[in-house]
Amino acid sequence: MTTTNIAVKMVLDRWNASIKNADSLLETLSDETLEKEIAPAKNRGIYLLGHLVAVHDDMIVLLDLGEKLYPQLKEPFIQSPDKAVAQLPSVATLRSYWKNQCEVMKHQFDSMSTEAWFDKHTAVSAADFAKEPHRNKLNIIITRTSHLQYHLGQLVLLK
Repeated sequence: MTTTNIAVKMVLDRWNASIKNADSLLETLSDETLEKEIAPAKNRGIYLLGHLVAVHDDMIVLLDLGEKLYPQLKEPFIQSPDKAVAQLPSVATLRSYWKNQCEVMKHQFDSMSTEAWFDKHTAVSAADFAKEPHRNKLNIIITRTSHLQYHLGQLVLLK
């Protein structure tokens, strides 16, 4: 195994472990618990779950793997703060979205070659990528893994 293959494997292993940790945590939190605020006047668990689905949906586009699965989540979970949108999908619906999205993304990630992870993502121009080749698809996984871990740290406070 080459150094490049090892590096990609390390990043994807961390991503997959983070998804597994999220799944385990979500299994321990009831729908009712996810309706609660993490702390007084802070985001609710439902908002964080919807936010994670919406952000991961953006990853599909950033990684040039297709269209978003749940574009309707952008407005309530990325463009708006918690409690600004009156009607959100149910926790059960968001759990279903999360599970489906994780399966779709895993399948897509598993089918990508090592070299493809070093291609530019869709939010960077070819000219900028030529100057900054670190703005690649693998870097998206690194930053989104950190993002996921940050919000898991918040969600664990609901236990």
